[in-house]
Amino acid sequence: MNPDEYYALYKVEKEHWFYSGKRLIVREWLRRLGFLTHRHTLLDVGAGTGLFAEEMSQHLSVIALDPDANALGLLKQRREIITSAGSAETLPLADNSVHILTALDVVEHLDDDKAALREFTRVVRPGGLVIITVPAFMSLWSEWDDALHHRRRYTFAQLTCAWQGLNLQVVHSSYINTLAFFPIYLYRQWRNLLPAQKKTARAEDWVPRDPLNSLLRQMFVQPALWSLRLPVGVSVFAILRKM
Repeated sequence: MNPDEYYALYKVEKEHWFYSGKRLIVREWLRRLGFLTHRHTLLDVGAGTGLFAEEMSQHLSVIALDPDANALGLLKQRREIITSAGSAETLPLADNSVHILTALDVVEHLDDDKAALREFTRVVRPGGLVIITVPAFMSLWSEWDDALHHRRRYTFAQLTCAWQGLNLQVVHSSYINTLAFFPIYLYRQWRNLLPAQKKTARAEDWVPRDPLNSLLRQMFVQPALWSLRLPVGVSVFAILRKM
């Protein structure tokens, strides 16, 4: 993605309700499933700035991987994580070498998402987990997707097709960020109609003040921890177990 996007993310991701909420969701599901221990190794594919990898290193052994030189420069500033250059479609790891693989908002950037899922399956040990988030619904496409070089936004069915035929079993899958779906849809449709010179800073690039930021985070996180599958959302979330 554009180099400036890494630094925009770096400035807000620790506190912003969406980014911090996404990390909380993944961490809580790992805790529930008994994987939040130092006996397990996590590979974070497309690790970006490395904040998620650094936070998870308090609980797990972590390898952070990214193909982008700008991201690798930020990753090397993080402590307690192993960093590696490499792409999702050709992971530089041995077969059955990690317990958990996370790809949080990664596969939408790829030309061949199915190749990436094959690689994810290859490097995870039997019984291990693959955890994926992707942006949902092309109707939510905005200049944010353009700036991040997204190839697509997914429906639940489209993401399911990416792992079809692989040795993966669904532990849990759902749309998430459900309560924000309609406000975000209306906001992006309105913003897409504006000429470029009239657009203000994107909502993704600034942290709302508390208590609004905390409320938005709670509205994001709590439904994503329910065991049921929600019918709509701004993202798709999947936890898959290698058989």
